[in-house]
Amino acid sequence: MDSLGEETWDTVICGTGLSQSLLALALSRSKKRILHLDPNDFYGEHEAALSLQEADSWARAHASPGNILQLENQPTPSKQDPDKLIAQVSDAADRSSEEPNLVDAAKSATVDILSGIDGNIFRNAHVWKHPNAEAQGLSFPRAYSLALAPQIIHTKSRLLSQLVLSKAYRQIEFLAVGSFFIYSTVGSVPGARLARIPSSREDVFSAQSIPARSKRKLMKFLKFVIDYDSDEHKPIWQEKADQPLSAYLVDEFNLDKNLGDSILALTLCLDGNVTVKDGLATVHRHLTSIGLFGPGFCAVYPKWGGMSEIAQTCSATSQAIARLVAIIDSPLQSLFETLAEGAPTPAVAMVAFPSGSLSDDSQPSSGVPVYAFVHSSDTGECPSGQSVVYLTMQATPLSSHALDSALIALLQAVMPTAAILYKLYYEQAITARNSSVTSQSGAIVFEFPSPSLGLAYDDESLDAVKEAWRLVMKDEASDDSFMQFEDREGLGDDDDD
Repeated sequence: MDSLGEETWDTVICGTGLSQSLLALALSRSKKRILHLDPNDFYGEHEAALSLQEADSWARAHASPGNILQLENQPTPSKQDPDKLIAQVSDAADRSSEEPNLVDAAKSATVDILSGIDGNIFRNAHVWKHPNAEAQGLSFPRAYSLALAPQIIHTKSRLLSQLVLSKAYRQIEFLAVGSFFIYSTVGSVPGARLARIPSSREDVFSAQSIPARSKRKLMKFLKFVIDYDSDEHKPIWQEKADQPLSAYLVDEFNLDKNLGDSILALTLCLDGNVTVKDGLATVHRHLTSIGLFGPGFCAVYPKWGGMSEIAQTCSATSQAIARLVAIIDSPLQSLFETLAEGAPTPAVAMVAFPSGSLSDDSQPSSGVPVYAFVHSSDTGECPSGQSVVYLTMQATPLSSHALDSALIALLQAVMPTAAILYKLYYEQAITARNSSVTSQSGAIVFEFPSPSLGLAYDDESLDAVKEAWRLVMKDEASDDSFMQFEDREGLGDDDDD
């Protein structure tokens, strides 16, 4: 670190989360001297991908007081205080050049410090491990890469466009997100089932469980939402823009509860109360993303650890979510069928549990939906023959029980003999979503907003990256140059994969 203090830096980026890493990518051809730091001893910050050993230590560092983990004692990873790290950098502006420090800001008029630090947003973490996990097939710790932010990326996302323009896509392998399922109880038939959510004309007319009359109503809605923002259709919904989408589906399209729940599931809304305006926009994004990069899928997922892999390349009543990550000793193969000719084999499937679908005699319903992303071993997150399930819901006093219930219900519906080898539970809060710019000891400090709690990447996150980029580039900034790079010398189209 002393050697770094001998250098002059234009910008210090503190944190290796997705936003900070995208900013580092945007500045990589700017001729600015950039120092990229992280107070953690792992990469990716809030979007990190952890081995089992790292996950165990991370859970200890974010456990609730008095929580006892069912694990062998291991040292908690060292971590420098983020506020102290920023203070070290800022105070350097007032020090003489003879005193070595993290950054010798005395050699520069101002230093831009761009940070994603927003306090400890994780809490109540704990781990469970099968008592005979190794005998059941749990592999060595680094055979796993558990993502803290397993977000899918719709193919129409601005993020993908920026990765293409910046040529960063060459370092990332994207996998297809396949079918979207919904969990539902079947009338008088004991048990439950998973039904594939129809999202195209072919899906609708091939679905045997939907009556012909309901198919016509569903097709009417799908055609409407494809063109919902047109001058013809806007007046139909704008007066009800802030009303619940669930009621709008009944009032305007006469969809029954099962079809309504399926449409709501496509919004990935965690509290189940999405508005007409937001709901139509998210369903439109889902439908118009289908087939954009190839047949049979609407979204992608980065291999080897989700949003952490991109980082390394480059209105709820409670603003918190609860997550459960589980390693399963089965590939759950039936969830990853290829449905369209020429489509890639999907590596991710989504299962939605509507509000009230998980109530039982021992516990009341949590009142909010639960979403499960099931990842095959093709993601590189687990060994072959296993799978990883990421379950998410809005945090409630019943979160831990509800997520466990959803996991058990999922396995009972897909592979009743499957065993759970490992579970990591945690809650993630959200702080102020607005970015901020302050001045500290001659340095301009930009703080990124808290990461989105959504299950799909939020393109608005790119706006904060661009704002920070403009702060650094000043008069050199222009929209045409943001994350748009020419190929480096010696690298051409023949190098594309």
